[in-house]
Order: sequence, then structure tokens, then C-alpha cells
Amino acid sequence: MLDLQLKAMLEQAAVAGAPDFADLPPAIAREVYSQILAATDVAVADGVNIADLSIPGPGGELALRCYHPEGQEQLAGAVLYLHGGGFVVGCPRDYDGVVSQLSRLSGCLIVQVDYRLAPEHPYPAAVEDSYAALCWLADAASELGVAPGQIALAGDSAGANLAAVCALLARDNAGPSVCQQTLIYPTASGPDTRYDSYDKYGEGYTLTNRSMTYFMNHYLAGSVEPVDFRFAPLEAANLSGLPPTLIQVAGFDPLRDEGMAYAEALKHAGCSVSLTEYPQLAHGYISMSGAVAAAGRAVDEVAAVWRQVFSSVA
Repeated sequence: MLDLQLKAMLEQAAVAGAPDFADLPPAIAREVYSQILAATDVAVADGVNIADLSIPGPGGELALRCYHPEGQEQLAGAVLYLHGGGFVVGCPRDYDGVVSQLSRLSGCLIVQVDYRLAPEHPYPAAVEDSYAALCWLADAASELGVAPGQIALAGDSAGANLAAVCALLARDNAGPSVCQQTLIYPTASGPDTRYDSYDKYGEGYTLTNRSMTYFMNHYLAGSVEPVDFRFAPLEAANLSGLPPTLIQVAGFDPLRDEGMAYAEALKHAGCSVSLTEYPQLAHGYISMSGAVAAAGRAVDEVAAVWRQVFSSVA
């Protein structure tokens, strides 16, 4: 059964005539997305410093947003967090609430990447920016107060896709050592793959099939490259040798089945995987704990996993 607070929120949105992202130009969709997260996300955590900086990126200056728990000279670890939004909407500022709370709860430095968005910057721009940020974080770790080997990847939805891709790139290119990846309701398959959850939950909840098509069309527009693991991690020929993984999925989410499929594929390849389903929640819950109490449990789980991971590799 759908969480009652979430159900009430969806009913209010329907009465208000909230548009589908598919009916909005990208610039307006970004404004709407920011408004939604501002209304549902938890408040910015006390005791966490937020600072912006920029680094050289593949497409020019690349903006980063850093969350540092106060009073900790030696950090538990560092997490590169890649925000969701279908590769079209979203920015680090939209995630200040949940990411600052994760930083406070875990004792970790968290770095968000303002990766380039489609359609202005289609695939693989977001991949290039995300991996550049991971390499920078690894190089700067000691300067930031993070011990070597204490770097994890995380993201939600499109950001989870980017996190999974970065883990594969790091493995294949003898890149940064990643000790864990957290993938929250990831998109992991190619654009032509359709799971049963698309038919069951692709209408009437927080993410629609129409929105998914809109996001994918913008992200892949103009690309002459074949779709491979940099877009769809499930297309990777080899998934072995990847770091321990936490995958979270929502019960009422068109992406539920492919998140489960990626967990199964990682297990089949011999990777350590933990899969958690939140059966009463829908896509986007990680940024809903200010309005949906049950979403807070998912945030708590992520922070607890990071604390355990970093303590075990210290």
C-alpha cells in the first residue's frame, strides 16, 4: 500500500493540476523540479558547512558543492554524490537538505557535481563531468582530510546511473579506488528495454513513462555513439570487480525492476550487493523526508551503510 503521506501529496498535486515534465520545456522543467524538492526535502542540517568551488572539467569550469560536518578534522570518508533529474533537471542546490543530512549522519565529506545537463549538453557530457569529479576527489583526498581508499560513489535515479558508470570507468581505467557505491532507484538499462514495473507504475505516481521518454530523448539527442555501459550499466560485458553496492528501490516506481535487475547482475558477477526495497514509497523518495516520514528511513540506511563501510576500511 502506498504511504499515506505520499498518497496525500500526490492527490494534492493532481488537484492542483501539476504538469508532467514531458509537457514542459527544459528551462521550465528545471524550475518546477526545484520547487518540488524545496517543498518536500528535509531542512538543511545544522553543523554542516556548505561551500562551493570549481575545478577544470571536460567542458570548461566544473562547479562542485561540498558538505563538511563541523568539528571533524579527520573525516570518516568522502562520497561523490550525483543528483537525479533525468539528466535534464536538477542541481546540487536542490539537494542541500538530504545531502547535508547525510553528511551529518555519516560524518562524511560529500561532494556534489553540477554536471552538464541535456538537451544543451547531451550524453556523454554528464558522464565525462562525473568521472572528472571522481578523479579530482581522489587526487585531493588527503588535502581534504580524507584517508586514501576512503572514497565512495552515490546517486539517485539518473545520478545513480552516473555513479554506476563511474565505478565501471574507474575499474576499467585503473582509475580512483572506490570502496563502495550506493545506487538509489537507478536507471540501468538501454532506452528500448521495458520492464513490468513500467506498465504497473508508469502512470499516477511521481515518475511517469512519458517523463522517462522525455528525459531519455533529451539525453541521447544528437548522439552518434552506440548505447553502451556509459549509458546503460546493464550493457556492460563484465560486471565483476566492482565495489560493494547498496541498491535501494521503491515499490511504486517504474524503475523498480531494473534496479533489481542490476542488483541481480552484480550478484551473478560475484560482487557484494545489498538490495533494499521500500515498498510503500515511490520514485524520488530520497528527497521527500521533509514531507514523507517513511522516506527518512532510507536516508538513515544510507548513512549507516557509509559509517560501516568507512569504519571497516579505515
